[in-house]
Amino acid sequence: MGTTFLQRIYSARKMAGLSMDELASLSGLSKNTISRYEKGIMNPDRANLLRLAKALNLKVDYFFRKSSVELQEVAFRKMAKIASKSVESIKYRVIDRLEKYLELEEILMVDNEFVNPIGNILIQKFEDVEQSAEQVREKWNLGLNPIASIIEMLEDNFIKVLEVNEPMEFDGLSTVIDGKVPVIVANQNFPVERKRFALLHELGHLLLSFDVKITPKEIEAACNRFAGAILVPKSKLISELGVSRKKIYVQELAEIEKEWGISIQASMCRVRDLNIISKSKLSQFYFECNTKPDFKKLVDESRYSSFETSYRFKQLLYKGFAQELVSMSKASVLSDQSINGLKTNLSLV
Repeated sequence: MGTTFLQRIYSARKMAGLSMDELASLSGLSKNTISRYEKGIMNPDRANLLRLAKALNLKVDYFFRKSSVELQEVAFRKMAKIASKSVESIKYRVIDRLEKYLELEEILMVDNEFVNPIGNILIQKFEDVEQSAEQVREKWNLGLNPIASIIEMLEDNFIKVLEVNEPMEFDGLSTVIDGKVPVIVANQNFPVERKRFALLHELGHLLLSFDVKITPKEIEAACNRFAGAILVPKSKLISELGVSRKKIYVQELAEIEKEWGISIQASMCRVRDLNIISKSKLSQFYFECNTKPDFKKLVDESRYSSFETSYRFKQLLYKGFAQELVSMSKASVLSDQSINGLKTNLSLV
């Protein structure tokens, strides 16, 4: 079976978040046998291959599919609270999804002509982040209006967006495949405002080029500022609130949240970034959030009525199927759906 199988059995185990002992228990095989499979010392017979597939909840053909994706420059956020085994599971599940995504695009001959619109800007200070956000809006023809769908905007500009079902501790990740295909992974369980901000934070990791003197903590702060600046341009926020304020009412920020899809907490950070309020006012805001449950509940309320969901992979799949470029069985493998499930969801016109 060669090196393909040993790579796939290892990735399948990591994807499932299983240790060798756990996989041995589920499959009825010994830990030593699984280790020998992963090292390429021994190949499984058909019976054992079926046992592994069943234990890992995978189709047998997974083990023979050539691995074509390697995540580069992965930027995880807030992963300290998540066990390393879970981090590995997320990575390998993302790889599996991306392999299918790229295979489908290859079948349909879809181009991935991504160009970084701010590749010419080096971030040396926070003011450079504002300039970068303004240039992204200009180059991507976004104008100064609210962005209805961040995911649609990203996909229109050749950035892959994957949504995963993860605990709330997982904010997201960004990476690049083969040095040319940018990918953002978002947590589908987030409220819409938090998801929009997280997507743009990861976009900052993909697009912004930092001076070597910028620390990791400063990079995170810069990506947060970039996200806020993309959501609400400086000129628009100043027009709404003025150049300087001694105090701001939550109700004012609630109206901004409804229009621009930015949370009240992110808006407060944004107005502080632009020196509309003082640092002490931002500290007071966080103090009230931490000490007054009713105030925190009001601040955390979701008010943006639009949705943030990626439909692109599904649209490509249906297109391939309609044009008879993708068979029903192939569509089943790519979408992780049963053939009956696919038939139920498809209606020809």
